[in-house]
Amino acid sequence: MDRLIADLDPAGDIRDVVKQAVRAVPRHLFIPDVGLVSPRKTGTAFLIDRDAGPALWGDTVYSDTTVVTQLDDGGTDLSEMAGDYTSSASAPSTVADLLNLLDPDPGHGVLEVGTGTGWTAALLSRLVGEHGEVTSMEVDAAVAEQAAKNLAAAGVHPHLVVGDGAAGCSRRAPFDRVHVTCGIRTVPYAWVAQSRPGAVIVLPYCPGFGTNHALRLVVMPDGTAVGRFPGFASYMMMRSQRGTPDRPPRGPDDKHHLTTRVDPRTIAYAPAGADLAISALTGLTSNGSAEPDEDGDLYRLWVSDPGDPYSWAAVDWRPGTVDYKLYQVGTRPLWDEVVDAYFRWVSWGEPGRDRFGMTVTPEGQRIWLDFPDRIVE
Repeated sequence: MDRLIADLDPAGDIRDVVKQAVRAVPRHLFIPDVGLVSPRKTGTAFLIDRDAGPALWGDTVYSDTTVVTQLDDGGTDLSEMAGDYTSSASAPSTVADLLNLLDPDPGHGVLEVGTGTGWTAALLSRLVGEHGEVTSMEVDAAVAEQAAKNLAAAGVHPHLVVGDGAAGCSRRAPFDRVHVTCGIRTVPYAWVAQSRPGAVIVLPYCPGFGTNHALRLVVMPDGTAVGRFPGFASYMMMRSQRGTPDRPPRGPDDKHHLTTRVDPRTIAYAPAGADLAISALTGLTSNGSAEPDEDGDLYRLWVSDPGDPYSWAAVDWRPGTVDYKLYQVGTRPLWDEVVDAYFRWVSWGEPGRDRFGMTVTPEGQRIWLDFPDRIVE
C-alpha cells in the first residue's frame, strides 16, 4: 500500500485526504479474480489470475496499473485478450488526480457517472463522510451488479443507479460535485442543470484528436458552467458518445490521391494545446500508427469526421520524402482543415493546454482561449 501511495503522487500534489481514502478502501476488494493488464511501457497484454498466480495478482492490484475488467461490452471473454476495452479498474494515479481536482468535502452530495468496479464510488463515500451522499450511475447492468457486490463486501453503501449517466439523476439532485469516469466528447447539460451554483464537475474530455484532457468546470449562478483543462486524463468513451463504426467509401468518385508538404508527424506530435485547438476548430478525430510495412519505415496519420464514416483521410510519412502521400475519401478537405487549424494555433503563439477553457450552456459547449469571450471558432 505504501508503494501504491508513492506511485500515485510522485510530485506530492495529491491532498492528504485523498491519500487517506486510498489507504482506507482496499483496492483488492474491487478487482476481479481474473483481469487483463496492458502495460503502458511494454504494451504486451497479460492476464492476472488470483488462483493461478496470487503473487502477481496482488502485486498488480497494489501498483499504479489499470486492470481491464470487460471486453466488447461483455461480448468477449477476458481470456481472449483481444477486443475493445469497455470497462476497467482505472490506474490509481488517474483516480487520485481526478478526485484531487474534484475536491469533495464532507457532507457533499456527489453524482458519479460510471460506477465501474465501484472503487471510486467507495473512495467518494469515504471523502464525503457519513453526512454526504454518493449517487453512482452505471449503464451496464452486469457491471453494476458486480460493483454492488464489491461495495457491499467493503461495507460501503452509495446509492446505485443502472442507467445512462448522460441524463444525470434528477431525483437525487441537486449535486455539489459531479465526478465522471468515462470519456466525454460533448458535456451533457443535465449535469450542470442538476448542480448547485458553485458545484464542481470533473471529467475526462476526449474529443478524439490527439491527446485527451482533464476538464474542471464550476457551475455559475446563471446556469452555465465554466472551467479549464488542468492536465491529462483519458478514459474509455461513454457508450452513448462512441464514434460511428468504420465503413468503406461509397464509390471511386469519393477517392482522392493527393500530396502534402506538411509532415504528418508535425500534427501527430504537436502539444496538447494544438490538439485542443484543432479539435475545436475542425471537430475531427485522429489516430496514428508507427508500424513499418513491407516498404520500410512508415508513420501514418488518419483524420476522420466522427459524424460521417465515409469522410476520412490518411497521410504517410517515409524517410527522405519531400511530398507526402495523402489519400482522402469524401468531398470534405479534412487534411487542409487540420493543417489550417494547426497553423492558426501557431499564429496565436502556440498556447498550452492550460490557457484553454470551456463554457457549457443549455445551447451547447464552446472552447475559448484565455478568456470566455475569446471563443475558438
